[in-house]
Amino acid sequence: MSSAINWGANGLMPPIGDDASTLVREAALEQRLKAIREVALNLLTEVESLGGPRMHTHRNLKLHEEVQQFEIDLIRIALDKTGGSQTRAARLLGVKLTTLNTKIKRYGIECAGQRTEREPRREQQNAA
Repeated sequence: MSSAINWGANGLMPPIGDDASTLVREAALEQRLKAIREVALNLLTEVESLGGPRMHTHRNLKLHEEVQQFEIDLIRIALDKTGGSQTRAARLLGVKLTTLNTKIKRYGIECAGQRTEREPRREQQNAA
């Protein structure tokens, strides 16, 4: 064994044997590797939380509700473009008048310019 004085990171260290010195270095290396693993896992967790396929975790998407809202918006746009004419709106949307009428009733859709197909005839009859 050597009687020389060793200087370490923490100051003066008493002389130790080669086996003990190797054990200390291995323990320090294990401690550093453990710290690096923890940092890597924390970074990975943070990166995964930034986005990816789980972007809509705050709001559950329900296909049925989304389709209903899409239909409501399309029907309202078609009714607005046709001045409220359900016949012309059905033609514009490519659906049967009865299908459009059913959806209008089911969703409770109202349009400012909406009129039934019979109203113009009544107005014409009243004017005569």
